[in-house]
Amino acid sequence: MSDTIHDESDPTSATSKSDADFMGAPTNWLTPAVLLLLRDMSSYGYDLMKALTRFGFAMMNPGPLYRMLRQMEKDGLVSSNWDTTRQGPARRIYSITEAGEAYLKLWGRSLDQYRRMMDQFFRLYTHQPEDE
Repeated sequence: MSDTIHDESDPTSATSKSDADFMGAPTNWLTPAVLLLLRDMSSYGYDLMKALTRFGFAMMNPGPLYRMLRQMEKDGLVSSNWDTTRQGPARRIYSITEAGEAYLKLWGRSLDQYRRMMDQFFRLYTHQPEDE
């Protein structure tokens, strides 16, 4: 799974590749957000798409989400099965795998470190005293 890194040659880029490598700045929120949702309950793609709005994602065209889910399955982060228990056509239901849990845990640790760095930045930026 490749995460997007902003172009170093673009002066308006929020994060250069070297900055992202140094700081661990988050660049692709969709994958860990989906994994977080799947950690609590297996789900269908459309239900995932609706639930992603809680993270600030706008409702999107479902095509890219389903392509991402297929890639996540190829990468071993999720698994899927056909659900034929409901009326109508069969639908894929997605679940997180052990590898997906490990990936999510890595993201959690990285974001915790990033959050601490951002907290420090804003303390300095706003001239607030450091916590004791």
